[in-house]
Amino acid sequence: MQSVYFFTRAGRWQYLLELFIAGNILAMVLALAQAQSWGNLSFSGLMQYVLFINWVLLAFAAFTEYFERRLSPLGLRLTLILGFVLLQSIVLFTTIGLNILVYFGQNFTLSALSAERIFAHVSLNLSYGVLLGTFCFRYLYLREQWGQKQHSELNARVQAMQARIHPHFLFNSLNSVISLISLDPDKAEQMLLNLSRLFRASFQELKLVSLQEEIELSQRYLAIEQIRLGERLSVEWKLVNPEIYSRVQIPLLTLQPLIENSVFHGVEKILTKSTISILIEILQNQVNIVITNPYSQDKITLRQGHGIAVENVKQRLKAYYGRSVTFQTFAGDGMFTTVVQYRYK
Repeated sequence: MQSVYFFTRAGRWQYLLELFIAGNILAMVLALAQAQSWGNLSFSGLMQYVLFINWVLLAFAAFTEYFERRLSPLGLRLTLILGFVLLQSIVLFTTIGLNILVYFGQNFTLSALSAERIFAHVSLNLSYGVLLGTFCFRYLYLREQWGQKQHSELNARVQAMQARIHPHFLFNSLNSVISLISLDPDKAEQMLLNLSRLFRASFQELKLVSLQEEIELSQRYLAIEQIRLGERLSVEWKLVNPEIYSRVQIPLLTLQPLIENSVFHGVEKILTKSTISILIEILQNQVNIVITNPYSQDKITLRQGHGIAVENVKQRLKAYYGRSVTFQTFAGDGMFTTVVQYRYK
């Protein structure tokens, strides 16, 4: 699993929202400590703390988001040190900037501005920065530890799932290869090569690959099934703007299991010719995948009882793309539709 440190998550809105809420609570505590009682607490004094802390948090999140790619490969200790220096630098320059701005607003000139006035309250605000940094980094560290634990558990579940997804496909494919060896050796060889590529991918560690790679892997799978099922299987690909697929990422073995699910629970249950339609489009940084396949009405309960592959894909997408993931299935008029949507960075 690729290491993802907590520092790179500071720019994500779900974490920011929680940090801002906690930051405002901290502002309330500091303002109350200065006022020493609820009766002496003034709105203007409270807002000074609120605006200052929120500005520091917002600036810190913006910088970490901007430098995310450079910070991601660094070790945890170095990341902590750089994060602390960055946070204190933001506090320092914000304090100096406010002092200069307030002085200019009062005097409309900077000619008599002294160093004492420039650096007023710097020590106090830096001490607040230490307190805020301790709070933020502790929170983000705990968040990251929880996320890594969830990711590790997901990885273990996925590995266990992968062992159960493929046996029927493997046995059917090997039987097809055996029957083809004497009739069409070249086709049998190609089928074994595709099968080898599929299983090599299934035993790889969880990672992101390009959408183009995932499509090619799915096409290898369909080539095997096409030989096995013959005219019973027809596939329609609708690829919108395929030239950008190499720049778009998707978790390995996301599309292929969904297509396999359509074949196993749809096409194989129907003796007549069946068509699987696969639409892939990218609109405003959102990947849309729509897979439709026929199903037999009396087999729908059986299909719902075999949701291993679907749940596998859903959990992996959420592990990488969080709340941006939409996963829906629809059944009606003899057609089963799976819709997957997520926003990529």
